[in-house]
Amino acid sequence: MSVKMLSELKKGEKGKIVKISGKGNVQRRLLDMGLVSGSEIEMQRVAPLGDPMEIKVKGYNLSLRKEEAATIQVEVT
Repeated sequence: MSVKMLSELKKGEKGKIVKISGKGNVQRRLLDMGLVSGSEIEMQRVAPLGDPMEIKVKGYNLSLRKEEAATIQVEVT
């Protein structure tokens, strides 16, 4: 298993969140949306220019900016 940033995942890839390295309000907002260590995620789709991207976490779809996704480390399964 390899560790990647969430922004590097391709459509259909799944993984488990290992670490969120954002700071301040960005990190707090990600945690409030359910992106916590150990959460399983699946990349649903990526916009044509790569921003935003849609992931599935805890049974719901969530759209994130690429810069936000780049702060989240994921262990790809």
